[in-house]
Amino acid sequence: MCTNIVYEWLKTLQLSQYAESFVDNGYDDLEVCKQIGDPDLDAIGVAVPHHRRRIHEAVRRLKEADESAAGLYFTLEPQP
Repeated sequence: MCTNIVYEWLKTLQLSQYAESFVDNGYDDLEVCKQIGDPDLDAIGVAVPHHRRRIHEAVRRLKEADESAAGLYFTLEPQP
């Protein structure tokens, strides 16, 4: 198992046992992981309800972090 961002993310969730399945199913980047839904978890093999809830909650937090970071971007265009 090579170490990557998805492995580290799952490790923080104490769900690193799913890392290989995530990568094998194309979830090798957190941007892609933000799209995970129930059918994806079925394909990955996450059957334990508590694990599914933990992943859904972590995905929600990833999306919220994106939304809060979106306000930090700005452009250096001249004001009219």
